Amino acid sequence: MSNELLTMLEYLERERGIQREALLQAMQEAIIKAAGKGFGGYTRELRVEISPKTGKIRGVANVLVVEKVTNPQEEMLLARARVSNPSIQPGDTIEVEVEPAAFGRIAAGVARNAIMSSIRRVEKERIYEEFKDRAGDIVNGTVRRFIKSDVIIDLGKFEAVMPARERVVTEDYNVGDRLRAYVVAVENGKDGPQIILSRSHPNFVRKLFQLEVSEIADGTVQLKGVAREAGIRTKVAVASADSKVDPVGACVGMRGARVKNIVRELNNEKVDIIKWSADPKEFVVEALKPAKIKLIEIDEAGRRVRVTVDEDQLSIAIGKKGQNARLTAKLTGWEVDIEKDASKEQAFESQKTSAAEAFKQQLGLDDDTAAKLVQNGITSPEELLTGGVEAEDLVEMLGVEETRAAEILARAKEIHGATSDS
Repeated sequence: MSNELLTMLEYLERERGIQREALLQAMQEAIIKAAGKGFGGYTRELRVEISPKTGKIRGVANVLVVEKVTNPQEEMLLARARVSNPSIQPGDTIEVEVEPAAFGRIAAGVARNAIMSSIRRVEKERIYEEFKDRAGDIVNGTVRRFIKSDVIIDLGKFEAVMPARERVVTEDYNVGDRLRAYVVAVENGKDGPQIILSRSHPNFVRKLFQLEVSEIADGTVQLKGVAREAGIRTKVAVASADSKVDPVGACVGMRGARVKNIVRELNNEKVDIIKWSADPKEFVVEALKPAKIKLIEIDEAGRRVRVTVDEDQLSIAIGKKGQNARLTAKLTGWEVDIEKDASKEQAFESQKTSAAEAFKQQLGLDDDTAAKLVQNGITSPEELLTGGVEAEDLVEMLGVEETRAAEILARAKEIHGATSDS
């Protein structure tokens, strides 16, 4: 048994990194526990010692001396006890060394599972101690297997899990893939510590910027906020503590090298780097770029921002499926309402109404006929003449008889002539 124990100790110490003292303690506890299950020797108040150099097992039990034995594992007959101690009395206890061979039988049977269970517990405790302060770090690992949609990642000496909720929906993983991931938490649950990783967490992007941009690492550039829809788009707000340093330029890097490295790690996820501002108006305008803002109004009490854009900028400001607006709201902390500028439409509608009213008054047309002229782009009686409109054209536009069309043109000529004379 000694050689087998030494081999196990050396392997676990070398490959798993578990200290030999902790392993020995776990084995001692396991042997004591297993001794109560089908062991023929003494087990009362059993103490076990294992030599770290030789692997030799030594056990001592504190046995109760009795006149009649009812429990052979805990009691010794008085006559037998007096062989080594003539003065001993019933009710006294005597230390008895347990045969090493008996422990060998235990270790070869029941104790083996108990020992391994204790070793796993020690190993889990070590994982927790080593990783409990590493939440917020980025680690490298290899995809080992899948449990349903969860990804089990080998970190070397330990395994971690990337739950389905922490995966990026646009990414596929295969066994053997090398991954970088963010340590969300180290949870010490009922089944032992569990290292939770993520590639979808906003802080994964934050940490990548800290590692890639030296100005963020040394505090010259401050990363004020990150809003992310993992796998699709991220907005990052940065500010500079030094007026001479451009925070956006520092993050982009020479020829975009720094941000390209981050985008590559994120599998080509779009990353917008925005200059942060304490003024919510300026901040929202920056965050909504490349959309051009025409008007912005702030409701400080409700923390809402109302943004007005021209019609051709509306889809840009809102973004695909509302993404740009959502990320802007997350990044700035303000609810963002985006609407198109209706002033041009209102002016146009007003012009159409005025034109129709002029037709009714000057040419004596009904509402429907006047509206049809406006709908065809004719906005004044003069345009009937200067635009080269013929009676046949009016018949088609208005759906009237040719005689009626001629009357309308004649009336327009009268008005035009009167206007010219005056």
